[in-house]
Amino acid sequence: MDIKRLFSTLGRRQDTNVIHTPYGSFNLAKEDDRKRMRHAVMTLQQTTDALTRKDIADWRRAWQLAIDIQNPNRQRLYDIYRDAEVDAHLSGCVRQRQGFVMAKTFKIVDSKENENKEALHYFDQSWFKQLCTLVLDSVGWGHSLIELGEVVQDGDGCACYSDVRLIPRKHVIPEYGRVVSDLGQNWNTGIDYRKPPFSYWLIEAGQPDNLGLFLKATQHTIPKKNMLAFWDTFGEIFGMPMRIAKTASRDSKEIDRLNRMLIEAGASQTAVMPLDTDLEFIESTRGDAYNVYNQRIDRANSELSKLIIGQTMTIEDGSSLSQSQTHLQVFQNLVEEDADMLRDVINNQLLPRMVAHGFPLKGCRFDWDYSVDFTPEQQVAYETMVADRYEVDPSYFAEKYSMPVGERRNNMSMMEMQDPDDKSHTNEKNETRSDSQAQPQNTDDQKGKSDGKKQQQKNIHHFFA
Repeated sequence: MDIKRLFSTLGRRQDTNVIHTPYGSFNLAKEDDRKRMRHAVMTLQQTTDALTRKDIADWRRAWQLAIDIQNPNRQRLYDIYRDAEVDAHLSGCVRQRQGFVMAKTFKIVDSKENENKEALHYFDQSWFKQLCTLVLDSVGWGHSLIELGEVVQDGDGCACYSDVRLIPRKHVIPEYGRVVSDLGQNWNTGIDYRKPPFSYWLIEAGQPDNLGLFLKATQHTIPKKNMLAFWDTFGEIFGMPMRIAKTASRDSKEIDRLNRMLIEAGASQTAVMPLDTDLEFIESTRGDAYNVYNQRIDRANSELSKLIIGQTMTIEDGSSLSQSQTHLQVFQNLVEEDADMLRDVINNQLLPRMVAHGFPLKGCRFDWDYSVDFTPEQQVAYETMVADRYEVDPSYFAEKYSMPVGERRNNMSMMEMQDPDDKSHTNEKNETRSDSQAQPQNTDDQKGKSDGKKQQQKNIHHFFA
């Protein structure tokens, strides 16, 4: 398949709507031909990524190639990103940041700000969740070009996309909005994916000149990986005691045989040696040398946590509850930033394309549903504040908590039923003090306090009755 010829043909000006390619002729005036052409263009000559050792010098050279104005090339930089992505701590930070966004609830509202619950079914699909993940990946990678699949029907007969997939980043030149078929090609030979008909099926996330957070993360993952390798070497050398065998024999064959026995013994606790052989074990005296490696790895993890999630205590051990709550607030700010970015991509790119593809979503808008994201304590405080000031329809609590709710009870009448007991108890208390102290003025004071206490009780309003 001559993909290169296809791309060079598409890049030239055509006099008609018919494009001749090795896959056949495509008439852009026909919808079926446009779909066939879209899939043909996205059939790229992908190559296997090379898993080679990377160092800081490689990172700087790759960075320089990526910011070249004339011919930007991110291929080497993406190889380093792929190598850094396998870091366990970095992966945990990324998943935590994305997980908080993916756990948020959303709603679809119309032009009158009314929630359209029926439209939620179009988004409660696997393709939409995968799309959100790919969009959020652009925070680390810098850019994501996502292709929408064919419009099909799910099991309920509802329209949906068959799938979504990421256009290989190495083939995308976001600075100029081009896709090249072969790695190493100049961007001038690529296809402008920001123009029809390709733009109808593509969603772009991230800024064109943004290289992502992984650019900063790799300068910590590379030394961390090297330090782990050095630590393994240190453990191999100093982890086990050195074994020294002493013999009085001068026979070279006997000495070689003894040396071979020590080497082949490995971790075995047994060995057969001549009678005059002394075996000595020398333990390492470097008891705290591991701190050299451990502290460097901890520092790398700490820097990665600050870079990706803005703090350390939500993924590492914290020192106090107050400090962890402060760190959580910093982390929540980053989550809201990602959520706003995802919402903008959905409203500005996805929804217009869904409407163009026949989804009944014209005039609808995607938004986050913050009303259900309250903690239980916040929800109780919110409901208390409202119910204490206004009459609340009992059906609200019946639907929200799935419990039968009757009419509101009159709390004032219940308090009045308790007043005679309180009054008699107060009189008995006053009579006791009057008999013992014989001071009428104290009785008046106690009676005033009792009346004030009853008045405070009458001012109490219970809403969950």
